[in-house]
Amino acid sequence: MTDDFSLRPIGIGSLPHTNVQDAMEVIKKDFSQIPFYPQLAGINKNEDMICQFLEGLPSFVPDCDNFILDAENEEFLESLEEFFTDYEEIISNPDSDKLEKYAISKNFSSTFPLFEQLIKETKPKYAKGQITGPFTITTSINNSEGKSVIYDETLRDIIVKLLSLKALWEIKHIKNANPETIPIIFMDEPSVSQIGTSAYLTITNNEVISMINEISQIIKDNGALSAIHCCGKCDWRIAIKTGVNIINFDSYSFFNNFCAYHKEIHSFLNNGGKLAWGMVPTFDEEIIKTLTTEELVTRFYDCVKNLTNNGIDEKLILDNSAITSSCGAGALSVAGAERAMDLVKELSDSLRKEG
Repeated sequence: MTDDFSLRPIGIGSLPHTNVQDAMEVIKKDFSQIPFYPQLAGINKNEDMICQFLEGLPSFVPDCDNFILDAENEEFLESLEEFFTDYEEIISNPDSDKLEKYAISKNFSSTFPLFEQLIKETKPKYAKGQITGPFTITTSINNSEGKSVIYDETLRDIIVKLLSLKALWEIKHIKNANPETIPIIFMDEPSVSQIGTSAYLTITNNEVISMINEISQIIKDNGALSAIHCCGKCDWRIAIKTGVNIINFDSYSFFNNFCAYHKEIHSFLNNGGKLAWGMVPTFDEEIIKTLTTEELVTRFYDCVKNLTNNGIDEKLILDNSAITSSCGAGALSVAGAERAMDLVKELSDSLRKEG
């Protein structure tokens, strides 16, 4: 990546706005260089991160309340063969018209059409899309027996393939809006922080890595950059082994956890990997109100120094870093979310100016 990426602001997921135009004004103001489409669950519950990417699933109906994936349902079984046939055709030919069957419709994203229009008008070097990561989705929905889908190999495979199609659809539409724009597709994986806990003791790291890597590889094979977002403590070796281009982490609250993997991070950066620093917190409205850009600049360089003290070159870090909030801002008030997004942009501007 070039200087178009270095220390630029990137948006993460959700906003609390109940007016689409107001939300898009935030994108135009703070994320013009790398625009994204925000998830607005306050407008439509279908934009909740779990529900939003289930559209197109065999037998899925657009009702996300207590959704169950029933593999014994006759309609599911009838549509399954068609789904796998479509998938194979689309993967072998991403320009296939069948990809539109797995679109993110207006009923599941109020902002994507305006996002496309923004790309057409501004022609940015990068544009950011997102899907919910496969581990997070498969641990968040159940089968008809009340068991998490992660434990069913067939259902797990279906979810991975569906998410791959969603990512391909986003890539195609970003490139249709402007062929020169490079899509960045984030996989939002907050549940990765739970790997190894009592809830998922029987799920191996390799199983999780394989799921994410399958989608990451398809993203990269189709001219986009893949990224993973995790907003808690986790074993960062898992993220690195998935083969993503960009790792997004909560550097405001959990930097020490991240830095503990400095050897692996060094190797990741040396091999062309990028870091997206979640420097602006979104968990406490009162902190956001009083936090200053100057404090965040100091905090950022303190973190960078920690990495350089562990043998990682500062230029290597800064050239391959972007700035984000720690997580989506959907749980904040509109004023709090807009303040947080402004801080992301202001921090980016300050760091780029100093650099």
